[in-house]
Amino acid sequence: MTIETREARQPWKLLAPSLTAVTLLLIIPLLFIVVYSFWLRTSTGADQVGFYLDNWQEALTDPFYRDILLYTLKIAAITTVVCAILGYPAAYFIARSKGHKALLLLLLMLPFWISYIIRTMSWINILGVSGALNTLLITLGLTDEPIQMLYNQVTIVLGLVHFLLPFMILNIYVSLEGIDTTLEDAARSLGATGWQSFLEVTLPLSIAGLAAGGLLCFVLAAGTYITPIILGGPSDAMFANLVFEAIITQLDWPLGSALSLMLLAVLGALVIIYNHYLGMGQLMKGLGK
Repeated sequence: MTIETREARQPWKLLAPSLTAVTLLLIIPLLFIVVYSFWLRTSTGADQVGFYLDNWQEALTDPFYRDILLYTLKIAAITTVVCAILGYPAAYFIARSKGHKALLLLLLMLPFWISYIIRTMSWINILGVSGALNTLLITLGLTDEPIQMLYNQVTIVLGLVHFLLPFMILNIYVSLEGIDTTLEDAARSLGATGWQSFLEVTLPLSIAGLAAGGLLCFVLAAGTYITPIILGGPSDAMFANLVFEAIITQLDWPLGSALSLMLLAVLGALVIIYNHYLGMGQLMKGLGK
């Protein structure tokens, strides 16, 4: 074997462990899901092996699944917008702070050290009929009886924002950190006000971080099922809840596989569009890669 051949193979040897892990943990399970989606669950509860389009026909033509998918995308969009509105000022404050940046970033990372389920359940103790907020309102005499604040769209969005806001802040922060502050100073020296400097210099240069955070928040919000189960009502199920119900409760793996691939296709298309126009580099920076 020549030296050139050994050098050509060296990168593949280094990538072999990662490629093996991706194949075993991602590609092979995904292929199983694709195969399962064409099987058929019989009336006896057994899976009939074959190539059937019944699951796909039901998933694509039944208005019930279409409406739940649109509702899921709506909740994900609202969550993303709220995260952007709340996250940008916080990220800007951290990026432009002088002496406490490390402490602020540490505080931002604290939620990641607590279980997502525990953080979501905490809203029941805050907003429940016996929760802290109702207790405070009754104590102050603002209401005579507890107010039902849980199990609706608002609490779902609230729980998702609580979960996803750090992701938005981190992506915007990384983008703002890469902006040369002398550009803002130059804009002010040319007569621009602080607000004009932000709109014409800082905001356009940080759009990549805002878009990366938006993509991450949207995809994670659309794919969640824990928050709607805990904080949502009977009519607030999201698409991932349908997948969970089909696979875990009904044991209908073929239909659950078709539904999961349907959601994957929608979110995958969004990721492809994002990658085409902006690339995945900014998103990797925000995730610390």
